[in-house]
Amino acid sequence: MGTTQPIRNAAEVEQLKNYYYEKKPNLRNYTLICLGMNSALRISDLLELNWKDVYNFEKSCFLKHLSVTEHKTGKQTQIALNHSALEALKVYMDSIPAPKPGQYLFPGKKENTHLSRSQAFRMIREAGQELHFETGISCHSLRKTFGYHAWKSGAQPVMLMNIYNHSSYQITKRYLGIDQDDKDKLFLDVNL
Repeated sequence: MGTTQPIRNAAEVEQLKNYYYEKKPNLRNYTLICLGMNSALRISDLLELNWKDVYNFEKSCFLKHLSVTEHKTGKQTQIALNHSALEALKVYMDSIPAPKPGQYLFPGKKENTHLSRSQAFRMIREAGQELHFETGISCHSLRKTFGYHAWKSGAQPVMLMNIYNHSSYQITKRYLGIDQDDKDKLFLDVNL
């Protein structure tokens, strides 16, 4: 399959999250994966985040929502930060010396730069390969994984269409790999 797929298996989601937490510790990478899977943001929008986008420095607490202007669409979106995202951010923040409001959340190797898309892609691909995932994963898999699991847990299709800015139910099903799941089920059910 040529297109990026979501991570369908809940155990694999946990394996990917824990890869950079336990197996090859890197809390920046761990947090990027957690935030990517729990926000449905494109990688370009994730990489642009600063600490002030997730943390209120005056009140010394994490924000309840991310407020992001999406690069691709130019639309403003509000994303509630769930427990998993906040826990990853807390662990990450505790591991670094006093972050500043304007610092990138996911810094690159050079000063005042963020992690590049290609570095993020390699980091995610490496984890998928090391974990022997059946399908290759990429940065976009994080975005799709959110929608796939939201769909499977009963999220309204119109809400997912809205989150992904899709014009139809069919586009959202194809984007999230639901069409393939439906086809797979049919072939597995018809056991001649």
